[in-house]
Amino acid sequence: MNPWFGKVLMLVSIVSTVIIRAPHGGRSRKVAIVESRKGRLEMVLLALMSIAAIILPLVAIFTPFLSFADYPLHPVAFAIGVVVLCPGIWLFYRSHADLGKNWSISLEIREDHQLVTSGVYRLIRHPMYTAIFLLAFAQALLLSNWLAGPSCLLAFLLMFVLRIGGEEQMMQKKFGEAYADYRNRTNRLIPHLW
Repeated sequence: MNPWFGKVLMLVSIVSTVIIRAPHGGRSRKVAIVESRKGRLEMVLLALMSIAAIILPLVAIFTPFLSFADYPLHPVAFAIGVVVLCPGIWLFYRSHADLGKNWSISLEIREDHQLVTSGVYRLIRHPMYTAIFLLAFAQALLLSNWLAGPSCLLAFLLMFVLRIGGEEQMMQKKFGEAYADYRNRTNRLIPHLW
């Protein structure tokens, strides 16, 4: 199968996530930060994600630098990648839209921060993380390169493990009993499962 089918879909994914996130980033920068846990670890994790989700895929798509790690794109991997990519992009959009001005790329509480429990947050506490896992899995399937393909999945697994506890502690501290109730009736990533 022609590897450009997967490469084109990866470009669509990258462009889509940038278009979805850009207005939320602009809006959130206008709201004052009340509490931030944006330390050195957070900065390293965000940098790793940028490299793994944007830079390495673009290098693999547009340059020969990583071609030594290329392998043939299999039709089954392509089909599963498409099936995973579509809900990933939708959930990425929906989770940003539902958060509105409460969104931040980093662990921050903003002025007038609200606990969002509606929309996709009604079923999942961290739908944006679910979306990123789906997008990272799609990247691993669609980008037939042993380095760039799985890079986002590995980087995000690391980010998730190192970040989720601190994020939930920060929300618990800010929203108290309301967050505890919300946490008791929702799952982190998959409704009714996990």
